[in-house]
Amino acid sequence: MDKRALWEKCVAFHGHECPGLTIGYRAALYAIDLLELTFSNDEQVVCITENDACGVDAIQVLLGCSVGKGNLLFHMTGKQAFSFYNRKTGKSVRLVLNKPLGELTREESFRYYHACKQEDLFTVKETKIEVPERARLFDSYACECCGETTGSNWIRLSGGKKLCIDCYQRYDRFNV
Repeated sequence: MDKRALWEKCVAFHGHECPGLTIGYRAALYAIDLLELTFSNDEQVVCITENDACGVDAIQVLLGCSVGKGNLLFHMTGKQAFSFYNRKTGKSVRLVLNKPLGELTREESFRYYHACKQEDLFTVKETKIEVPERARLFDSYACECCGETTGSNWIRLSGGKKLCIDCYQRYDRFNV
């Protein structure tokens, strides 16, 4: 698929064109080049994004990373930074968006992000975080307070009862 078609696919998923979508689009394409990535049908490709902005939608579309599959994870730092992992090769890269010189309008940012060379747009760094383990499957239990089914990794024991996070009353003697 050509780059224009890939861009249109990202726009269709996201709902509109914007500079933020362009950042994720360019990051995904750069990661594809650097790590020899293809669309991830399972968890072959992992992305840890440091933001929850528009660009994450392009990464989902181009690389097949998603929260539901467990290969799109959020490490919220507020940075336009993305770590990509290729499980097949063991290679990884962290791409950090470089700030453009000077103030740009929304339209100027959009054009800049599309026209800029990949290596000028992002600083390539080593990943800070080890590749996460593959997603696990957990047993489920009914919360003994609200009755809603909850994954066992989120259940808390209190007074001999299994409680979900919402029903559990955290004990802390300093913040009573």
